[in-house]
Amino acid sequence: MQHKEPNAQQIAEEKIYRQMGLTDAEFDKVIEILGRKPNYTETGLFSVMWSEHCSYKNSKPVLRRFPTKGPRVLQGPGEGAGIVDIGDNQAVVFKVESHNHPSAVEPYQGAATGVGGIIRDVFSMGARPIAMLNSLRFGELDNARVKYLFEHVVAGIAGYGNCMGIPTVGGEVVFDPCYEGNPLVNAMCVGLIDHDKIQKGVAKGIGNPVMYVGAATGRDGIHGATFASEELSEESEAKRPAVQVGDPFMEKLLLEACLELIETGAVAGIQDMGAAGLTSSSAEMASKAGNGIELNLDLLPQREKGMTPYEMMLSESQERMLVVVEKGREAEVEAVFTKWGLHAVVIGRVTDDGKLRLLHEGQVAAEVPVDSLAEDAPVYHKPSAEPSYYGEFAETDTLAIEEPADYKEALLGVLSAPTVASKEWVYSQYDYMVRTNTAVRPGSDAAVIAIRGTRKALAMSIDCNGRYVYLDPQVGGAIAVAESARNVVCSGAEPLAITDCLNFGSPEKPEIFWQFEKAVDGMSEACLKLGTPVIGGNVSLYNETVGEAIYPTPVVGMVGLVHDTDHITTQNFKNAGDVIFLLGETKAEIGGSEYQKYVTGSISGRPPQINLEIEHALQHTVLTAIQNGWVASAHDLAEGGLASALVESSEHGLGAKIDWTIDLRPDFALFSESQSRILVSVKPEHASGLAALAQANGMMCTQLGQVGGNGTHIAINGQEVISAPVSDFKKAWKDAIACQMA
Repeated sequence: MQHKEPNAQQIAEEKIYRQMGLTDAEFDKVIEILGRKPNYTETGLFSVMWSEHCSYKNSKPVLRRFPTKGPRVLQGPGEGAGIVDIGDNQAVVFKVESHNHPSAVEPYQGAATGVGGIIRDVFSMGARPIAMLNSLRFGELDNARVKYLFEHVVAGIAGYGNCMGIPTVGGEVVFDPCYEGNPLVNAMCVGLIDHDKIQKGVAKGIGNPVMYVGAATGRDGIHGATFASEELSEESEAKRPAVQVGDPFMEKLLLEACLELIETGAVAGIQDMGAAGLTSSSAEMASKAGNGIELNLDLLPQREKGMTPYEMMLSESQERMLVVVEKGREAEVEAVFTKWGLHAVVIGRVTDDGKLRLLHEGQVAAEVPVDSLAEDAPVYHKPSAEPSYYGEFAETDTLAIEEPADYKEALLGVLSAPTVASKEWVYSQYDYMVRTNTAVRPGSDAAVIAIRGTRKALAMSIDCNGRYVYLDPQVGGAIAVAESARNVVCSGAEPLAITDCLNFGSPEKPEIFWQFEKAVDGMSEACLKLGTPVIGGNVSLYNETVGEAIYPTPVVGMVGLVHDTDHITTQNFKNAGDVIFLLGETKAEIGGSEYQKYVTGSISGRPPQINLEIEHALQHTVLTAIQNGWVASAHDLAEGGLASALVESSEHGLGAKIDWTIDLRPDFALFSESQSRILVSVKPEHASGLAALAQANGMMCTQLGQVGGNGTHIAINGQEVISAPVSDFKKAWKDAIACQMA
């Protein structure tokens, strides 16, 4: 029996709107907009569209600080995904989004539908997806619940992505206690498109038919957008119905059908039904075009009986798109989708009155201005306050730790930390070679996908060190951008632009909002200096469990252009006798490092600092050297410092002999995570050229030693501190996660 919905009077008197996520003031504003009290369906429309997840009502003022324009930018924020020109009438389309809360309560489907949603964002622009990446955060692996979440999130990503025929080529996985109750699951998709195929999510053309295409609508995912806009609690388990259920085989059909449809030229506008489902796609498409939309919900393909307008509009069932087509071409659209075994039904039309009007069983079920849903959500300027810990950490002496008695044991300990350790246990579950364009597989600084029929390739990376951002949000935000750019440079690519996924705690807390503001400021500074504008992304707030927030984690997805496939570079040493150089300056910077965590069990103080002028010079130097054909290997120094980078560069069993003179204690020299540093190896005949180029660009360039043998031998200031077979370190690094998951 169908549940009787409360009437407009009951909604107001009993404050039922609060259960949907609206405040008293917001409900009053809805009444003011409509000139009357909203009915149950209309209240639902406003509640999802005015949620933080859809409206960015708390974050919008801060997001405006991002640089979003550049000579290559064809589409910035505001559409399904951003687009950057790569020459020859081609462009790269990419975006990252979060699916954190769903993954916390239903990890397999939460992760799987996160992958499905970001793929639809890319192909709704008219692009063919060519690669997937992900950024994952979990608690420590000694916790049974964390192991369960980790295992099933990875399985969900693999289960959906592997079925789609899109390689999952890169990513990162970080483990820290702060993510124990609130894991982060951020998925990134990269696609290719010709300039003349670009689509927009707009409802153009008065009288044009509005068509629903894809899978039928069910009751899964209702209020998913508002679920993503609140803190996780013990009651979150009860919200499993807010987690969508994905079908990758259906999505593969939808992808091919949509790309075929776009080729016909019949499409006036197309948008994914993502967060807030049919509500967001219809209202946003109409608002962007300055038009209205009328929908007859009786025509909606449904997989469950007796669905109400509220349920149909708020459902987040997967594998669905809304398409506005040229009038008179409906039969063409139906023919394409029938061929692929999918629904394609005219459910409405574009109107000129600026309203979203819903018809159901001969009645008007809802009528609201589209702009009020899509553009006129309240915008809040939240108070911001520096947290007390920030001042306290300024006084922390991060160097007041004892020198290790056994450097080999210290290195083994750092390498075995799951955050540093090889992620082969993860990526071996992904299909990263499908379509055979993967030029650099997971495990190097960045993944590289060759572009068929050209000499070009795309390098892509996704990165963030939440510890740094916690210790100093502005510096940490800048480092997130710089490191992601450094990764693609080490692969032989020119950084183009970024997409970001801003994962933070509750914006209601001034200390959290301060973290958010400062991180965005740091990211913006780095984007401006490095010439990598922000072309889109996602904000995920309220990442808290029982009042405890995650580390601020602004994940940065970077895409770079390899101008010639001969420039593709990996981190692995290639030839015995090659000369090893360290570009950049090493300082005693241990705050927030993996070494500090290993020695003390926690992080404190200030993170490594970054000078963006030096960072820019470093990236220019290394990219020039690569393009000159001098560089055999290049590896960004990140977690674990130089010592970890040397082991990671020894993938093929080639060791290194290092003799380094530096005015630092050996452990600080080896494990410091100072920024703007890249380890390179070159043939002896190119050593002088690299040194001269670095000097010309004002970069410190230190010759450390040579590639060769099967051991890692490191002397600091004439004292040998590490000498052991490469295999000892590689085993610890490779097996760490698999051993903990066994």
